[in-house]
Amino acid sequence: MASYHPTRREIVLVLILTTIVVLIIQFDLSSTFSNSVSTFSNSVSRGPGSGFTIGFDSSRNSRISNPSGGSEEDWIDELHSKTSKIAGMSEAKIKWDEKGAGSMTQVLAHAPGWTVFDQIYLFNGTWYIVTDNPSSIPLLRLMVSTGNEIWNDEESIKGREPTEKDMRIIFPSEAKRLWGNSASLVSGVSFLVNDPSQFLDHYYHFAAELLVGLWRTYSSLDPTINAQGITHLPSPSRMVMPHVAAGKWNDYAKMNSFLSRAIFPSMSYEYQNDFLDRADTTRSFIFERVVFADRAAAFRGPEFGKTWRTVSEAVTLQASKYWWSPIRKNLIEFVGEMLEKLRKEKQAKMGKPVITYVSRQEWGRRMLKKESHESLVKELKELEKKYNWEVNIVSMDKLSRDEQIRLSARTTVMMGVHGNGLTHLLWMNNQNPRSTVIEFFFPGGFAEDYEFTCRALGIRHYGMWDDQAFTAPDTPQVAYPEGFQGNEIPLNGKVVADLIVQRLLVEKPQKSQREMTESEYAE
Repeated sequence: MASYHPTRREIVLVLILTTIVVLIIQFDLSSTFSNSVSTFSNSVSRGPGSGFTIGFDSSRNSRISNPSGGSEEDWIDELHSKTSKIAGMSEAKIKWDEKGAGSMTQVLAHAPGWTVFDQIYLFNGTWYIVTDNPSSIPLLRLMVSTGNEIWNDEESIKGREPTEKDMRIIFPSEAKRLWGNSASLVSGVSFLVNDPSQFLDHYYHFAAELLVGLWRTYSSLDPTINAQGITHLPSPSRMVMPHVAAGKWNDYAKMNSFLSRAIFPSMSYEYQNDFLDRADTTRSFIFERVVFADRAAAFRGPEFGKTWRTVSEAVTLQASKYWWSPIRKNLIEFVGEMLEKLRKEKQAKMGKPVITYVSRQEWGRRMLKKESHESLVKELKELEKKYNWEVNIVSMDKLSRDEQIRLSARTTVMMGVHGNGLTHLLWMNNQNPRSTVIEFFFPGGFAEDYEFTCRALGIRHYGMWDDQAFTAPDTPQVAYPEGFQGNEIPLNGKVVADLIVQRLLVEKPQKSQREMTESEYAE
């Protein structure tokens, strides 16, 4: 077969046709890619500042993903409904105009040692209150201290007085000079504990002083808290401890951290190193809301001088009569004592009182005489037999944390020698008018720790000197005589039993049990 040799004209025609085909294909690909980019750009485009905003697919005139089928505004609202109260990425920096409008710090509540700030600034490790009216701000020494350990010698007392390194009150003009017209936002509510670890690693001081004080101060912002523990207050976002290393605020039983994580499960923790890290940035931070606690500052208040309890200053702030309910509710639900269970137990027992004797007889310090302990146990067992009341004789350290709290929440009458175990009175039902705490002291001795806590919560407290009972307002002076810490504390068990009968059967309660709501009632 003869070979074929294309002519020059045929070669030119093939080249021309090939070029045309390539151009057509290139145009089609370009058009397709352009449409794809346009679709993506309209669907996910850069918003102002940072992040992405979700929009329309213009080629189809519909949303990329909109299961509701509603309007664009409804879809965006639904998309952000769960995070509407969380500062977005584009809100990391708060800015204001040249006049500083919106940059002022507000003091929302204050008692010595307990203060609520809105928009307080932290810069180089120093707190700044920005205001054009310094005279409206409480004295610095009633809000803050250096955070040094608390000792009673003159040098230590002077060493706790605040300096300009701790907190300053400045005009907006000085704020502008220091950090300009913006600051990084620390959103949400911060619990600021400006104390050393000296007292924090003790269950009573942490729970009955710090926690009670922080919450009483914060709860003063919501007078509508009801008996069921419902509040409009957001849960705190973080607890900041500038003078405490991580882990140095927990007690030996880890009850402090247990309570904190149970009551405020969303709360994070910042310690001394974290605080120093913020200072190391040499940038300003604006804290949206801070509940500021300072033990040494509370020492300078008039109420502390009467009670020797730092929380006594916070309790002067007006609040709902049910201010403690949200705390107790969260903790009880965490350990499993749900309201439904309480309701069923109430129906089953028809309100049978629960008597709990917190014994220290195996503790080795501050114990009843052996015969006094045995007499008390005998009398309590007689009450159980005669009235069908529930009686518990417990060493709290032998129970799990859950068991301790569950039992305390059900307890109507709690008693024991002055000691840390009585801190559990915090979880008793303070809305039950029969709730009572009976505290045993060595005759002549008295400490206000648990007596004041009872008064703050509305629980009746009785002190016992052997066969003598006393209650507010007729309480003795604080005293620690020889024998106060000893193991020979006398007690007349029969007198204690008679007092219990008086509280549960004789005295007329402020509110009858029939008038108590279901959620108010606990055995």
